[in-house]
Amino acid sequence: LQLVESGGGLVQPGGSLRLSCAASGGNLDYYAVGWFRQAPGKEREGVSCISSSAGSIYYADSVKGRFTITRDNAKNEVYLQMNLLRPEDTAVYYCAIDHPTSVQAMCVRPPTNDYWGQGTQVTVSS
Repeated sequence: LQLVESGGGLVQPGGSLRLSCAASGGNLDYYAVGWFRQAPGKEREGVSCISSSAGSIYYADSVKGRFTITRDNAKNEVYLQMNLLRPEDTAVYYCAIDHPTSVQAMCVRPPTNDYWGQGTQVTVSS
């Protein structure tokens, strides 16, 4: 199964972007999916994670109320709607899949498997 992120770009503070994570070579239905980000000089951090059924969702405190994660299993895609973007949201955003004990656990301790996308750059700047 391969993951490909898209939708990144340059946006002004307060703006919005919608990231997509598309899977090929397998079904996302069976997996929890997480969005992670890594800024220069910082560790990778979990942004939001969603269970296979979308029944459980976790958001990092820094994005609560601004970001929304959704999934469309029929399309084999997961999305991250990012609103009210801030300069500190600037990072490379990655999606990953796993079978975690909980979506919070997945986001707090990013997966160490090979099922990661290549990342998409998000830059928030005026």
